[in-house]
Amino acid sequence: MKYSIGLLGLLLIFIVRPIKAQENILTYDQFMSWVQQNHPISKQADLFMEFGKQELRKARGEFDPFLFGSLDEKQFKETEYYNKREAGVLVPTVGGIEFQGVVEQNRGTYLNSENSITENGLYAVGAAVNIGNGLFIDKRRAALRQAKIFNLASEEERRQGLNLLYFDAAVAYWNWAGAFADLEVNEEGLQLAQIRFEAIKGSFELGDLPAIDTVEAFTQVLSRKIKLQKAGIMFFSSTQELNVFLWDAEESPIDLDPLVIPENLANNLPQELDKELFSQAIIRHPELRLLDYDLDYLDVERRYKAEQLKPKVKLKYNFLTETFGGFEQAGFLENNYKFGIQVTTPLLLRKERGDLGLTRTKIRDVNYKRDLKFEQLRTKLQIVFNKYDVLGSQLMVFSQNIQGLETLLKGERIKFDLGESSLFLINSRETGLFDALLINNALNVERNIAFSQIRTAAGLGFEGL
Repeated sequence: MKYSIGLLGLLLIFIVRPIKAQENILTYDQFMSWVQQNHPISKQADLFMEFGKQELRKARGEFDPFLFGSLDEKQFKETEYYNKREAGVLVPTVGGIEFQGVVEQNRGTYLNSENSITENGLYAVGAAVNIGNGLFIDKRRAALRQAKIFNLASEEERRQGLNLLYFDAAVAYWNWAGAFADLEVNEEGLQLAQIRFEAIKGSFELGDLPAIDTVEAFTQVLSRKIKLQKAGIMFFSSTQELNVFLWDAEESPIDLDPLVIPENLANNLPQELDKELFSQAIIRHPELRLLDYDLDYLDVERRYKAEQLKPKVKLKYNFLTETFGGFEQAGFLENNYKFGIQVTTPLLLRKERGDLGLTRTKIRDVNYKRDLKFEQLRTKLQIVFNKYDVLGSQLMVFSQNIQGLETLLKGERIKFDLGESSLFLINSRETGLFDALLINNALNVERNIAFSQIRTAAGLGFEGL
């Protein structure tokens, strides 16, 4: 059901129908599960995993076998100078060796002698390997390793995005729950003021109380109506902010039913806070893990750049035969083969040494960032631990304060019934009690949000440890 009712209608619902009689409760866990399953950012976070998978597929594609072929022909004055045809397959491997198979068919009057082969063509099967630069790592293998790291990092990107979403959703929920609790307090205050006004009005009509008491009682009704309206505005606003996180399975935004209420503010907090467990969880914090993956990524780059300092030495060997059956008698470096070696190297290696130096500098930079980030997260966690503890102590104090204020109000009412007190003192006691209840609600909201801050600072989302 769409949330289409206005603020006035919302207030009328709470005035006509007592709040505590409502039973449609949206718990914190239910709300967060809803967000986890349907919110666009939650689904968008899954795309990080898809990015990682596609990058890994792309890198593995560099090792896909591929076919090649060429045709080179020349005809002039009814003379076939040459006709050269070649086709084959090349198979790169993660071990750095390239295997290939080639078929050649060449003919022509002026064919280069080195291209002269038998009439049926020539088959070649062989391999090429780098024994210097590229022996342990080359561009393709470096890209594959980095893609695997990127794939793992994408999971941490997803976790980080979800953690931020869960924290924002938690803040929205507890602000909504706090606004509802304040609305309950103000509703109760207005009801008490209205009941008292009717009682005092009746006593005045019987001549037991002066007219000034009815005026004072009526001003209390008006004052608390204004407070209730303000509380209604806050509840309405917090409900709209909560609606931002509500989406259905078809990815359409939905609004909360106006009769749905939150759970009690004090229901969600754990009995004891395992600070050691949260502190250990920082090691797995997504921000730290992402920096770790940055270091892994740069380490692959460092190894590749260090490899470039070596000379390039490439060996090629191909066994030659006129028929497929000839491979069975293949002998290495005996007969019917092509063999080659290619060596190249820069003399000063300034570019290569510069690239390696830059990568090492980047690694030091990321290490500094990681050390700083760890200390920032650890410090933030300790700050929120302290905030959570202080709020807990304040709630205990306020619980005792509320009990005391309730006792004072009860005593003041007894004195008023005995004619030893005044309506002004009754109103003053009630106002003090309701103000304390509102502060108690605010402390509960802050403590629930502080618990979510602890989980976020430790790198934990809505899921368990």
